[in-house]
Amino acid sequence: MDFKDVIDAMHSQEIDSLIIFKPENIAYLSGFKPSSSSILILKDDAVLFTSKMEIDNALNQSKVQVAELKSLNEVKKTLQGTVGIENSLSVFTYKKICNDFKTKLTDVVESSRIIKADYEVKCIENAIKIAENSLMNTEIFETENKIAAELEFNMKMEGSIKPAFDTIVASGVRSSLPHATVTLNKLEFPVVIDWGAVYNNYCSDTTRTIIKNEKQAELFEIVLEAQKKAIKVIKPGIKASYVDKVARKVIEDYGYGSNFIHSTGHGLGLEVHEKPLLSQSDKSKLQEGMVITVEPGIYIKDEFGVRIEDVVLIKKNAVRLNKIKTEITL
Repeated sequence: MDFKDVIDAMHSQEIDSLIIFKPENIAYLSGFKPSSSSILILKDDAVLFTSKMEIDNALNQSKVQVAELKSLNEVKKTLQGTVGIENSLSVFTYKKICNDFKTKLTDVVESSRIIKADYEVKCIENAIKIAENSLMNTEIFETENKIAAELEFNMKMEGSIKPAFDTIVASGVRSSLPHATVTLNKLEFPVVIDWGAVYNNYCSDTTRTIIKNEKQAELFEIVLEAQKKAIKVIKPGIKASYVDKVARKVIEDYGYGSNFIHSTGHGLGLEVHEKPLLSQSDKSKLQEGMVITVEPGIYIKDEFGVRIEDVVLIKKNAVRLNKIKTEITL
């Protein structure tokens, strides 16, 4: 990772040292994602402090200097000037640092992560491939939990570190719940499957809805039209909120506006949910190199729901990274 852009951004915000606790930010800057307490200090160079339990892995994987993490007080001795603090830092840790330094909250690393380098895009594409192959090799069992279990098993066998998030398999009336948890319920239709793999710390996120009758097919076609029209307008310079507006208008025109109860999409990378948010409130402009999801949905309470989600890379126009068919049949 070239730190130049992050360091330049630090200096533009008059930050002399940056103290980083968030695992995804550490992974972005060092190539090593810790599973226990680690701290990365960024000045004109970088040092990763990590525990004895992880130091061997860090030495093998990190692209920056590694040292043993003995205490926060030892780490604080390396800081100087105004110290940049992540917005996600706990209040407890924040107070420990604030007492000794002039600090400034910053999202300088997250802002850098918005634009994906070519190798990051490749990692996301590999995560998508793993997830898609895993679904195609999953047998449809009689219950939601068995589908989810086999799908997650297949992803690990295909090379995923872990599921990118808790797999959603919601069938029948439960498909109307966007974030339904998996149950022991017997399978009904439609079946909404929302799943993702992790490759080299980068995530995928895809949703498919398996339909069975004409009413379900009608809503499926509306959601698909909304997604296609949203993807069609995606290009650098377009506001994130405009993409949401385009998808939302399609669904509203069919009379289901009140049944589209979430944003149209979100950024994707080291985390499943990153900036930008394709929502009515996000007025930021899309940029070349962003990777986002586009996932409109219609949810009819106590009946059923439909969602379709694909991953898009923003170039001069949108490039759909998913290869799996939109409509899956049994």
